[in-house]
Formats: sequence, structure tokens, C-alpha cells
Amino acid sequence: MSDRVTLVKPAAALKEAYLPFYREWVESGEDMVPWVISRDPEDFDGMVRFLLEQESGAGVQDGWVTNSTYWLVTEEKRIVGAVNIRHSLTEHLFNCGGHIGYGIRPSDRRKGYATKLLSLALEEARKLGIDKALVVCDATNTASERTIRNNGGVEDESYIEEDGNVVKRYWIDL
Repeated sequence: MSDRVTLVKPAAALKEAYLPFYREWVESGEDMVPWVISRDPEDFDGMVRFLLEQESGAGVQDGWVTNSTYWLVTEEKRIVGAVNIRHSLTEHLFNCGGHIGYGIRPSDRRKGYATKLLSLALEEARKLGIDKALVVCDATNTASERTIRNNGGVEDESYIEEDGNVVKRYWIDL
């Protein structure tokens, strides 16, 4: 991993870097995490506008919260990950969503990017006034669990979803 990765807000200028990132996720057949990367980028400017409006609270759907999205970009201008930071928690987010959702594109996993992405996201969460961030992962996702623990995550009580999926919950003091 290049240590020279940065969090960048979505921008139209990054379209050529974003599209291969998006296509790789789609072709992998995996769940797209965080949720914001599942938005179809066909109208790229519209997608970027939507993501930036979410940060100001404009257009946030009922039951959702204001949130900030960043892309993890290498110095070669390659997008290797994405993070979505929720500014507050609903009951659902408290149970099984947390303040921060993040994902690394399939071909760039196991290179240290997730730990760096979460670390940078925690800095942004602190700037938003979040003192203690809730970060969650499925009990079966040992890589994400390791990432959260590497960033100071302290395990709280797990949450069991209706389908029986166990969500491990961690708090990180900021």
C-alpha cells in the first residue's frame, strides 16, 4: 500500500477514476459497502451532487440522517475505497449501522487500505463533533473486525438482526 492515500470528497473531476472502482464492485457480485457506492453513476454529476447534498442535509430522506461520503484515493489518482460517515444515529444505525460504513474495492483488499481508511474517517468524524464513534461489522467479517480493533474499537454488545445475522458493535473514543 502506498502511504500516500487521502480522503477526497466526491467530485466530477474523479469520474474516470470512479467508474472502474464502481464496475469492479458490480462485477464482483458482492454487497456494495458503503451503501452510497451502489448508486448508479450513469449521471455522474447528478450522483456527485446527491452525495454532496447529503452532507448539508438537503434531500435526506425521512428516517435517514445527514451523512458525508469520501473516496480513498491513491497518489496515482486511483480510487481504492469509500466511506460514509453518519452525523448522528437512528435506532437502526445504533443497532446495526453505526456512524461509519466503509469498503475497499475487491482487488485492493489485504493491503492495509481499510485500516488507513477507517483512521482517516475517524478524523473526519471528530471534526463533525462525534466524540465516540460506533463502527459495526458482521460477525463473519473477521477482516473488518480486525480493522476496527486496529483503530481502537472496544467491543459492545452484539445485535442480532431479524434474519439471525450477528452484528458486532464497537465504540471508538475520538
